[in-house]
Amino acid sequence: MNVLIVGAGAIGSLIGHRLARVGHEVVLVGRASYVTAVNERGIGLEEEGEVSWVKRVRAVNSPQVMEGSRFDLIIFTMKAYDTALAAVQTGPLVTDETPVLVLQNGVGGEEIAGSVLGRGVILSGVITLSVEVHEAGLVALRTKRGGLGLASTLRGYGVAWLADAMREAGFRTEIFPDYRAMKWSKLLLNMLGNAIPAILDLPPEDVFTSSNLFALERQALAEALAVMEASNLEPVSLPGYPVPLFARALTRGPQFLMHFIFRRMIGGGRGGKPPSLHLDLLRGRARSEVEYLNGAVVRAADRLNVPVPVNRVLYELLMGIVRGEIPWEVYRRRPDRLWLAVRSGTLERKVAPECAS
Repeated sequence: MNVLIVGAGAIGSLIGHRLARVGHEVVLVGRASYVTAVNERGIGLEEEGEVSWVKRVRAVNSPQVMEGSRFDLIIFTMKAYDTALAAVQTGPLVTDETPVLVLQNGVGGEEIAGSVLGRGVILSGVITLSVEVHEAGLVALRTKRGGLGLASTLRGYGVAWLADAMREAGFRTEIFPDYRAMKWSKLLLNMLGNAIPAILDLPPEDVFTSSNLFALERQALAEALAVMEASNLEPVSLPGYPVPLFARALTRGPQFLMHFIFRRMIGGGRGGKPPSLHLDLLRGRARSEVEYLNGAVVRAADRLNVPVPVNRVLYELLMGIVRGEIPWEVYRRRPDRLWLAVRSGTLERKVAPECAS
């Protein structure tokens, strides 16, 4: 296949490396430093301490560079908030029959891509592998378990051909009948230990040490599950992750027991790497994936008249910090202020004297 990967970060590079390794023609769209590195030496993938390189790949800085080319598959691996721009830039390459796989965290990317493109066959994907960028064009696979989940957004359009290609490339791949259940199940995993560490500027293991903060994590997840239920969606197991079992245990199990288990699970789960929402804040980005995580829960809840007080506070608070409307210092390392915001439903927007000193 001729494959175009738009938004080539950690996930895009992993997909590109493995597809190119088994003979597919791969073009990746990335930033200037990425384009230079990949065109000079290819893509490197570290697995179990060993690095392999594929050199038969090409990188460009915009999909528009490829106008006039034909692609059998286009994959979106950018952050969800960049989907609309990517769709605009990719539009001239998409025909009515072009499969466009939206492979990103959060809920809503498929709808954005479909609305902006107005054509193409929109496919949905999730990935449950942990991948890190070492440097431009060199990524490391950190987990053995996990894989890809694939689904079509169109009735009657099968994705078995794509699953076969991904399996041949070395991915454990599962097909799901309902892309919404698949994406919402991944959202449950992405929500855990994400927004709260970002708001408080604390590592997840510190958050999960606190019984009060753990209770907020549980309630946020329970709210998301309530929204799923109101949407007639059931959690599904994803490659390497029994999401229904995990969700039931976390929300229905005894608080003390779940706190004990998850405190140990989360402690080493990311290998010291901050979660994505925290990283975006630390890097000073003016946008946040929380729009497509907790924000997606809030928007769906509003449509369905489901109360989601914890997710609402987490979403509005984090977006307020991202936009510069709420000083981060008000909540950094102040769990008591977050707890008060959730209990009162009121966000503090000024730096208190003890925070400013």
